[in-house]
Amino acid sequence: MAASSFDLARSHAHVANNYHPLAVCLSRGDGAWVEDVNGTRYLDFLAGYSALNFGHRHPRLVAAATAQLERMTLTSRAFDNDQLPVFCDALAELCGMDLVLPMNTGAEAVETALKTARKWGYEVKGVPEPKAEIIVMSGNFHGRTISIISFSDDPAAHDHFGPHTPGFVKVPYGDAAAVEAAITEHTVAVLVEPIQGEAGVITPPDGYLTAVRELCTRHRVLMLADEIQSGLGRTGRTFACDHEGVRPDAYILGKALGGGILPVSAVVAPTDVLGVFAPGQHGSTFGGNPLAAAVGVEVIRMLREGEIQQRARDLGVAFHDRLAALPSSQVSAVRTRGLWAGIDVVGRSGREVCDGLVARGVLTKDTHGHTLRLAPPLTISADDLALGLDRLADELAAG
Repeated sequence: MAASSFDLARSHAHVANNYHPLAVCLSRGDGAWVEDVNGTRYLDFLAGYSALNFGHRHPRLVAAATAQLERMTLTSRAFDNDQLPVFCDALAELCGMDLVLPMNTGAEAVETALKTARKWGYEVKGVPEPKAEIIVMSGNFHGRTISIISFSDDPAAHDHFGPHTPGFVKVPYGDAAAVEAAITEHTVAVLVEPIQGEAGVITPPDGYLTAVRELCTRHRVLMLADEIQSGLGRTGRTFACDHEGVRPDAYILGKALGGGILPVSAVVAPTDVLGVFAPGQHGSTFGGNPLAAAVGVEVIRMLREGEIQQRARDLGVAFHDRLAALPSSQVSAVRTRGLWAGIDVVGRSGREVCDGLVARGVLTKDTHGHTLRLAPPLTISADDLALGLDRLADELAAG
């Protein structure tokens, strides 16, 4: 195995279970390539679930982090710092919104959006407390905090963690009619992933997001778009909502916003939505810290240039064509958007394929038993992308 001279079992003696990582221990990364403790190199076809959209140690992002490290890293929000307003101004402009509430992890951003929607519902829409309801989707993944797993379909995330948080109404993903049927006088928001990543890169029917947007507008309900995995270039557009020309009432962002360097997340919304918070009603010691803000500003600059989105579109054509050409005896379904794919494997578990790919020098991860998720860095070269796909084809054929 790749970690033959490094005792993985011993190294994990004090690491509590949460993930089930592949048997490889990484020590270096550069662009689309990573290296383990023994010097073996691998193509990264997961990119930190989109956190590494810009690849490992992108020079511009490392430079931004290094420059800020030499000045200041943390103040807490007890004080202002000179990077926070620059970051918030830039992100608000990128999203076409007014206000930015920065947090750290994606789950924190989702929790922030849920709190925002409830408070907006009570104070702006006039829903009587504590009756607020938020419509969520089957197959969702928004994180693993108590409130979020309360409406998860995944038994591993949901079971044995109760009592669960009330106030959520689940409907089938991709079914706009089901959303409409679930809306009541107590509905304050619809929470939706434009593409469901953890579920296996599930793309809804054409027109679904447009229909949800129209329903939310008509019924005075907030549309909350969780673009933590789908946003910031992954699908070939800045946001996956852009494919239907839809602007939600709030973007929930994370992962790639930190440039693969540190956790950065945010909720971005108009003033009449995020403006419901008064000082002391929400917060985070590290949210909006100067180091995170400085990296986030450079991420936004790169997104505004548009090159990363264009690469996802251009490389996504060959990506889709190669995957769609895989034999039906090996894969039963292929779903792609930009440089993001879900592949349902035939005759083997996704984990078995991932283990085989480790031996071939490619790293990715399975989900829900038989599905592979592929999400190479958007900075990957055409040759490296083709190399990784060649190795995938070889592994599937060998099975």
